[in-house]
Amino acid sequence: MSAPIGILGGTFDPVHLGHLRICVELRERLGLDHVRLVPNRVPPHRDAPRASDQVRARWIADAIADEPGLVLDTLELEREGPSYTADTLASLRARFPDRPLVCVLGQDAFDGLVTWHRWEDIGSLAHVVVVPRPGTPRSPVESLPGLTRTDRVEDLHDRLQGCLLAADVTPLAVSSTQVRRLLVQGRSVRYLVPDPVWRALRAR
Repeated sequence: MSAPIGILGGTFDPVHLGHLRICVELRERLGLDHVRLVPNRVPPHRDAPRASDQVRARWIADAIADEPGLVLDTLELEREGPSYTADTLASLRARFPDRPLVCVLGQDAFDGLVTWHRWEDIGSLAHVVVVPRPGTPRSPVESLPGLTRTDRVEDLHDRLQGCLLAADVTPLAVSSTQVRRLLVQGRSVRYLVPDPVWRALRAR
């Protein structure tokens, strides 16, 4: 079976080094073919992004231009209505029917998973990997309907979907909210965001 494909969704308003470090580390540790960064158009569980769809997509494209293992996927920006993860995974499953898919969630997102639209379908479409979020307490990652807890990375390769794994990554305590707050205060965000994004923000 071909190597799994990772999926990281978010508003990326703006994309920052924490996002990218998660992608790079998980690609290496889990043996992923690549990781797709999927910016939301209408996030169902948070406020609408401040920056436009086009600007956020450009930030991501510029940030990952020199990293061949990361890919921008604009499928949610091209779809009307709320950016539901289950719908996105269904689209990706149709596009990659024979590839394991790995949906990456922060601890805070996973803790609220059972409130999501069609959350019960996620395990029939992809694996889920949970990563810690700085500032959010680490709670147990237990099996859910359709998602079986495992500690074996090999399971992500041997099956198309349905596994639940907790992974440690380097904790970079940076958030898009923090970046926006610093910008409002007229302070530098260099070394919190990739240099191409820093230059674009400085020019705004």
